Amino acid sequence: MGIGGCIGLIAVGAILTFATDWEMDSVNLDLVGLIMMVVGIIGIATFTSIARRRRAVIQPVAPTMVERDDRRGL
Repeated sequence: MGIGGCIGLIAVGAILTFATDWEMDSVNLDLVGLIMMVVGIIGIATFTSIARRRRAVIQPVAPTMVERDDRRGL
């Protein structure tokens, strides 16, 4: 799930929680909306922490110098 999916979960959850007044006997839509928003927030936090690790800058290692002894005949 990418960042777009997480934002979508938050949006749908907010709509279910705050913008609807549907009543169902077996399902509490306010709770379902809150759960969707929490899952979306956790997904964004996970996605950004993984993206931060991928972007970590690794300092380049200085190249090693190898000296050759090309003197022949000694």
